[in-house]
Amino acid sequence: MAQIFAYIAHKDGVADDSALELLSVAQKIDAGADVTALVVGDGAGVDGVASEMAASYKTVWKIATPQLAYPNAELVRQAFVNLLPADSVVLIPHDTFGMDLGPGLAVKMASTFISDVVAIEGAEGGGLKVVRQEYSGMVSTHNLVEMGQGLVLNPRPGAFAPDESKAAGGEVVDKSGEAGELSAKRKFIEVVEAEVGDVDITKSDVLVSIGRGIEDEDNIELAEELAEAMGAVVSCSRPIVDAKWLEKSRQVGTSGQTVKPKVYLALGISGSFQHMGGIKGNPFILAVNKNPKAPIFQMADVGVAADILEFIPELTEKLDE
Repeated sequence: MAQIFAYIAHKDGVADDSALELLSVAQKIDAGADVTALVVGDGAGVDGVASEMAASYKTVWKIATPQLAYPNAELVRQAFVNLLPADSVVLIPHDTFGMDLGPGLAVKMASTFISDVVAIEGAEGGGLKVVRQEYSGMVSTHNLVEMGQGLVLNPRPGAFAPDESKAAGGEVVDKSGEAGELSAKRKFIEVVEAEVGDVDITKSDVLVSIGRGIEDEDNIELAEELAEAMGAVVSCSRPIVDAKWLEKSRQVGTSGQTVKPKVYLALGISGSFQHMGGIKGNPFILAVNKNPKAPIFQMADVGVAADILEFIPELTEKLDE
């Protein structure tokens, strides 16, 4: 079996939740594999993340140079091509950066590439069955991958349970000197933080989140009454912001806010990866959607197939009682 590598996303010295999810993905590919974590960046934060990952991964490769202080897919791609064996299996989270890094890396390494992976169903006939989603999650495709020629996968964050055993006692290996000369045609300029509105949804433990199933701006009042009864805050998916029914600061997703609640009530939200990518920390997810085949039900702890305009008032009434 080829060597498996996992790209560890991190920010401000803190590893992303996907770091331990990728370990679970690797075990589904090869239950006995010793997976190598790839920690890229610069400064003290990289050392801290690398040390933290050594508790879960047998080996951690640290690649630290000033050029990588801010993630640049062009530079990271070059470093990986210089360092990784040609037949490697590389796992990269399916987020905005992973969608930039993964496809080009697969081309450079002459590897098979599959994005938005939601399940690994094990080997079959010498190959690996990988499930991904298309058409905003309305269709699942089953792909049989031949092993041995290299593979780059973008697993969807949140689709795999994290491996929290932390019993590896791994070793950190500095590979910075072997990354080679790195150059890119684009450069990092600045980070523009999203404005915080009247309510900061990133600080709330309970979110009542609405999607296009709310149907009309006037119906948002129903969600606000439910949120008040639950001691929660109202958030939303992108269509609600595009319709200008709520401000951008209320949007959850890859193009909105990243939230980490304890409870997430998704009302009339289909569950595209762009939306689910903004939810971290493995919260308890309750999804209500009148379409029983909505992708959100694959990620939800509890799913209710119902019209939210009928469901919301009934739940609010019960809570008030």
